[in-house]
Amino acid sequence: MREKILVAGVVGPTASGKTRLGVALAKRLDGEVISADSMQVYKGMTVGTAKPTQEEMEGVPHHLLDFLDPGEAFSVAAWCDLAREKIAEITGRGKLPILVGGTGLYISSLLNHIQFAPLQSDPALREELQKRAEKEGGEGLLEELRSFDPSSASALHPNNLGRIIRAIEVYRLTGVPMSRQQQEARAKPSPYHPAVVGLAFRNRALLYERIDRRVDEMLENGLCEEAREIYRSGGKTALQAIGYKELFPYFEGECSLTQAADKLKMETRRYAKRQMTWFKREQWVHWLYLDDERNFQAIADEAAKWVEMQGLLCYNNQQV
Repeated sequence: MREKILVAGVVGPTASGKTRLGVALAKRLDGEVISADSMQVYKGMTVGTAKPTQEEMEGVPHHLLDFLDPGEAFSVAAWCDLAREKIAEITGRGKLPILVGGTGLYISSLLNHIQFAPLQSDPALREELQKRAEKEGGEGLLEELRSFDPSSASALHPNNLGRIIRAIEVYRLTGVPMSRQQQEARAKPSPYHPAVVGLAFRNRALLYERIDRRVDEMLENGLCEEAREIYRSGGKTALQAIGYKELFPYFEGECSLTQAADKLKMETRRYAKRQMTWFKREQWVHWLYLDDERNFQAIADEAAKWVEMQGLLCYNNQQV
């Protein structure tokens, strides 16, 4: 039996407290954090992505943060390659790797050991699809994707233009739907034993209240200034990020700051709902509910016990 590597994780919707719990686990279990957030990789996107501060890290090493310029493209395959390297480095030091973030595609692809086919791309086709998206909106492209790959289409929001365009491009170039390619990519067993804790709320209204408060705090902490810099930079990926694009109409004089903030809160709530839908599909997530009658220390203790139990299970399976 191939020896598996224990990889812990903290997942869940935005504003659920993943950063804090990730640090608590690292301190309890001698671990290091690997960020699993598709936007925290970018420099200058700090307030809007809730990137952890040095104070919040509490001395725990954090990896895959703040290393790309906002104009640079980045992919799930590239993140998985980097995450694998970091896992090897961290375990080589005798530490526990802990994935912390809300980008479900990244975490699932890594832990399920998705094998990415060599990248095929057609710049002319992508430009054509991008122009169609600008003219028709995302719904038209999503409907086209639904006609030949309903599985991929059901997992995407009309605003997620990058992934919709990529799914259409893959099918046009290969004749094979992306969902089938992803299914086939799961054929090889994963080298990782996941010990992932998910944070959630039984009463979703409580999560939405936290999201609204977080947006207000971000605006107080300089989100407008940061978003204006992103707006001026013109980086395609950054311009699509929730937390920034909702403020662009305000910069263009099309709405008030209050209206833009309300739009940001609404889009963030929708994003949180999509995150929960994604992570609920993964059987390896152990859910902890923040609105149960427990304080943070009790939740952190339970999370640590769960990870330790999975570590023993991983070890015992390898002794069989």
